Parts: sequence; structure tokens; C-alpha cells
Amino acid sequence: MSETLPLGRTERLGMDVEEAIRTRRTHKAYGSEPVPRELLDELLELATWAPNHHLTNPWRFRVLGPRALAALKEAAGPEAAAKLDRAPTLVCVSVIQSGEDPVADEEDLLAAGCAVYALLLGAHARGLAAYWRTPAVLRSGAGRAALGLPPEERAIALVHLGPPRQEKAPPERAPAADVVIYLD
Repeated sequence: MSETLPLGRTERLGMDVEEAIRTRRTHKAYGSEPVPRELLDELLELATWAPNHHLTNPWRFRVLGPRALAALKEAAGPEAAAKLDRAPTLVCVSVIQSGEDPVADEEDLLAAGCAVYALLLGAHARGLAAYWRTPAVLRSGAGRAALGLPPEERAIALVHLGPPRQEKAPPERAPAADVVIYLD
């Protein structure tokens, strides 16, 4: 695993933003060591720098401890619970949704998605593996209760974090020309 550095010091890892974006991969196999709390604090603070309209800071982060994980696994059921054991550290990311202004709710949802991506890139730059999941249990009443999600919060991610157990090759990507339209 790469050297762990203070927030803002990822350049010593030799990884710039473009490299981080192009080399980050979804991992489903992790070492057993949990991410240290100090490093989690750095990553979650980094995630709060995601762009958000009117600086609403709509995201919420819940780091699952043993009791919360056990409750979530019980809510998920035996088959789905096995997938919750992949990584040693899990972070639920949710977004505040008032329901009063659909445009603001949409902007806040997208901002929270940006925060998740910042978390993934920050973890990758520090040598950690990560996986963004949105399992069905996050939308169930029992799963929401296990995580203490109030009615105004919508869970958008269950981020798996930990040391990587394998290298991942980049998948083939469609050329940008296939998805870009220039309008006059």
C-alpha cells in the first residue's frame, strides 16, 4: 500500500488528478485491515469540498462500526449480507432531500454524488481500494433504521474501503467522440 499522507499532500504519491481519474478502479477484494480513523477523517473532509449549489453541504457520512454493520446485514438478509463483508471499512453516504424544491433536491443529489467521487479519488490517491455500491438494503425501512437515516435523507452510496488485494487493469472505454456533441 502507498504511503499515507496528510490531506492535500497526495502529490508526493506521484499522482495528479488526471492520473487518479484514469487509474481508479472498482475493487471487490480487500485486505483485512480497516482504514484508520485519522485517514477516514481526511478523506471525508476532502469529500466536503465537492461543488454544491448555494453551499448547502447536503451530504452526510456514516462510518459503520460493528453494531451498525451487524444491523445492516440483518436487514439485508443472508444472501445480500455476504457482500457487506467484502471490505473492512464501510461508509454510507446520504443526501438531505427536503422535497420542497425539486430543483434544489436534484442539485443536492448531484453534489452528494460528486462528494462520493471525491472520496473515491482521495482513497485511490492514498493507495486504498474502493467500491461505490447502492445495495437495495439502503432503500428498505429496516436498512434505513439500521443506519439511523431520518426521512429527509436519501442513501446514495455504500462505499467499501480498504487496502487492495489485487491490481486492476483499466477496462476498454468508448472514444470520447462517441459521446460528445458540439452544438453551434
